[in-house]
Amino acid sequence: MAIIRTGSAQWSGGIKDGKGAISTESGALSAYPYGFASRFEGQKGSNPEELLGAAHAACFTMALSLILGEAGLTATDLQTSAKVSLEKKEAGYEITAVDLTLVGTVPGATPEQFAELAGKAKANCPLSKVIRAAISLDASLKG
Repeated sequence: MAIIRTGSAQWSGGIKDGKGAISTESGALSAYPYGFASRFEGQKGSNPEELLGAAHAACFTMALSLILGEAGLTATDLQTSAKVSLEKKEAGYEITAVDLTLVGTVPGATPEQFAELAGKAKANCPLSKVIRAAISLDASLKG
């Protein structure tokens, strides 16, 4: 049975002067603004790349929690960020990379074991599988 989640976007106007709004089924985002300026000029508002980064970081971190549990470990803290690179190419813009940075506190884990399990999570979280860009991972174990 498939789990279906819905996100939506609304847009009006041209590419540079237009404005859009992003919403999620859960209500976590409700008509949150996005547009050319927030995507390409650093203005206030959201953009698809930061949303993808947040989703990928969340997916990866949950996958790692599962994999740690299967190894008999439980994290007391996992902090993940995902930098999404958007580059202009000949055929237009494309996401070329996602750089995951993870800092975790996992009692009983060795740095080698942590890196191995984090690598498994990177390879197997559903969002990693759908993203064709190069995905890097920098994982460090605290304490």
